[in-house]
Amino acid sequence: MANGNLKGRTALVTGSVQGIGLAIALKLAEAGCRVAVHGLASAEDKARALAAVKAAGAPETRFFETDLRDPYAIDAMMEKVEQWGGPDILVNNAGIQQTAPIAKMPQVTWDAILSVNLSAAFHTMRRALPGMAERGYGRVINIASVHGLVASVNKAPYVASKFGLVGLSKVAALEYAAAGSRDSGGVTVNCICPGWTETELIRPQVEARAEEFGGDRDKGIASLLSEKQPSMRLSDPSEIGEAIIWLASPLAHNVTGISLPIDGGWTAQ
Repeated sequence: MANGNLKGRTALVTGSVQGIGLAIALKLAEAGCRVAVHGLASAEDKARALAAVKAAGAPETRFFETDLRDPYAIDAMMEKVEQWGGPDILVNNAGIQQTAPIAKMPQVTWDAILSVNLSAAFHTMRRALPGMAERGYGRVINIASVHGLVASVNKAPYVASKFGLVGLSKVAALEYAAAGSRDSGGVTVNCICPGWTETELIRPQVEARAEEFGGDRDKGIASLLSEKQPSMRLSDPSEIGEAIIWLASPLAHNVTGISLPIDGGWTAQ
């Protein structure tokens, strides 16, 4: 059976200019993958992300500035990645969030969150999975959330999108479970469900909570974690990247259809 070496594989990580996505791209680069970086970014942020991924060890990098709300743009991106030789590893990480009660949630916000967080993953998977099956090896790893497993108030579109992503991943896992072999590595589809993680996405919630403590960020974070995350520790984005590396390994050929919480015990309660 093939070992855990990912050298020479081609990986696409959506939403990989910063945060969890960039941390994942860096870990894949360290493992020797060619990495397609994606995001809507300034020229400076684009250059910074590509340079970091290259410095981490990626033999080749490419950047895709694709609006994931547009299925036709996603098709064009996937066509270019396929021409590049992959993707062998697809990480759907891109996500957006806005909090408000259902009655005050704008329709345009609902549509945007569902498009980026859920529909975009469907469109990338629809294009990537057949090629993975032909090659006998493929990894789709969708970054869901604890909110794909449990709900919270004021997050209707986000929770709906992440529950949908978990369900979509299970269907795809079943459809491709028999593709490939133990020796080739097979084709697997899994979710990672992070809890509170040190990213830009949680900044508005941290800032709002910090205001209750006179602007003290540490106390704001502690207050947030005390409600949900028993470990009382934020995860670092690099820890999500490490989990990706194991799931992407051929050694994980029989791990498919799971939703792995990295949440300090949040969903164990």
